[in-house]
Amino acid sequence: MELYFEIVTYILAGLLGLCVGSFLNVVIYRTPAGMSLAAPASHCPKCRYVLKWYDNIPVISYLCLRGRCRSCKEKISFRYTAVELSNMLLWLLAVVMFWKRSIPFAYIAALASSLLICVFFIDLDHKLVFDRFVLLLGGLGMGAMFTDPHYGWCSHLIGGIAGFAFFYGIALLYTKVRGKEGLGGGDIKLTAACGLLLGWQRLLLSILLATVAASIVLVILSRRAGAKEEEGESAEYPFAPFLTSAFVIALFWGSDLITAYLSLLGV
Repeated sequence: MELYFEIVTYILAGLLGLCVGSFLNVVIYRTPAGMSLAAPASHCPKCRYVLKWYDNIPVISYLCLRGRCRSCKEKISFRYTAVELSNMLLWLLAVVMFWKRSIPFAYIAALASSLLICVFFIDLDHKLVFDRFVLLLGGLGMGAMFTDPHYGWCSHLIGGIAGFAFFYGIALLYTKVRGKEGLGGGDIKLTAACGLLLGWQRLLLSILLATVAASIVLVILSRRAGAKEEEGESAEYPFAPFLTSAFVIALFWGSDLITAYLSLLGV
């Protein structure tokens, strides 16, 4: 009987994750444009065909329509489906990894993952981190302070303070040395909110992961953009996609990675 309920829980988490993932696509598209999330109804951006309910079934509709608009046959980006599948997998992970240890934290991990997906794609497209997502993550972080099965409230509080202080200090130093802004205020607030969510241990790991990944990717992109920079055009790259990816890794596997690292050191 226990196995039955466990399987049902996983199925429900996956289906709910898919449905929420479909809504995230609306949030990602409409928030930067200043549009309402409720109206108008979802439609094809080219021919304005209003999608029917059967055109909005996560993943299935995309496959049945073969990735094209039912009306004008315009190609639909696979990213919509990728967002749905990513959210489904993260919600499943939240249930698998945290449900038996702390049900409230499983909910927090699932919701935080969805918010981080939104931040990832919006910053990737528009180089913007909206305060509404940061505030929601901060609220979840306050809940995590008392529900995290790995770290206590003090770790989370230190994480929030350290996340803000560390990145704010880097931003000030960069501005002073280079004479221009190198780290946006959105990244600073995002790190503070996620420091509150993760705790200082996992925050430290995520900053390390994000910095290493960003350094590698940005070196490659900078070389490709070298010609433009020689002409006086300075390329700007969003940092939040690296941060959000690292935050997700730290949220689900950070404690295990830290424990494994400390055991290698014999601590």
